Amino acid sequence: MDTKELLKKVRKIEIKTRRLSDHIFSGEYHTSFKGRGMTFSEVRQYQYGDDIRAIDWNVTARYNEAHVKVFEEERELTMMLMVDISGSESFGSKNQFKKDIVTEIAATMAFSATQNNDKIGLILFSDEIELYIPPKKGRSHVLRIIRELIEFQPKSQKTDVAQALKFLSGTQKKKAIVFIISDFMSEDYEQTLKIASKKHDITGIRVYDIREEKMPNLGMVSMLDAETGEIQVVDTGSKSVRMNYEKLYQEKVNYFKETFSKSGSGVVNTRVDESYVTKLLSYFKSR
Repeated sequence: MDTKELLKKVRKIEIKTRRLSDHIFSGEYHTSFKGRGMTFSEVRQYQYGDDIRAIDWNVTARYNEAHVKVFEEERELTMMLMVDISGSESFGSKNQFKKDIVTEIAATMAFSATQNNDKIGLILFSDEIELYIPPKKGRSHVLRIIRELIEFQPKSQKTDVAQALKFLSGTQKKKAIVFIISDFMSEDYEQTLKIASKKHDITGIRVYDIREEKMPNLGMVSMLDAETGEIQVVDTGSKSVRMNYEKLYQEKVNYFKETFSKSGSGVVNTRVDESYVTKLLSYFKSR
């Protein structure tokens, strides 16, 4: 992709996702994800309706008039976007690849964090850490993240969520808001998620395509496994083959839901042809 085409794509995503974050998500994000606590701001005169527990008795005695302490939320947070860029993310059947939706969701979340003056970091992963961008603030930083999401080419096509979580725990020492955006076609990450979720506020956003849920009956078909690169001839006309595929797929979906729920982490499921805006808003409001 040449520079001109890349900048055009980045700008297009910025316009769409910034509008969403400005008008819809920033308020919901602020409400859903609290800061580290309350810090003292000022002392002012008591007003009707103020909590009497906030009265500063020393200042009240000095001025012979009731004054209260005012506290503000210590807002600054760090958001970590952990994005799966393995081979299966390039799948799509409804005019959009999973990768496109993943990029839009990540960009929307990043701009929402920017609206709240929070830092944003990025981890791109397959079955290894492909790229790490340390958390920083600002629009130019978010645009760099979007550029990487669009054009970064992974070394590996496989997925390992556990590896990504280990890296998160090793690099992010302070509490962070973490969004893992993936199709979660991975296994054995229960323990690493359990450890990471004790420190961080984690949400798994599963992006999937309707065609992945069921195997159509198309007879003998050559299929490419996007994560291994292997081509296999599959008899999709066989009912047992189709049922076995659906069973294995559903097992991974159930593992994702159960593992995240057990660790106290959030879960969002959004299909490529559905509105991720509706799904995310519903999730924020339920927190």
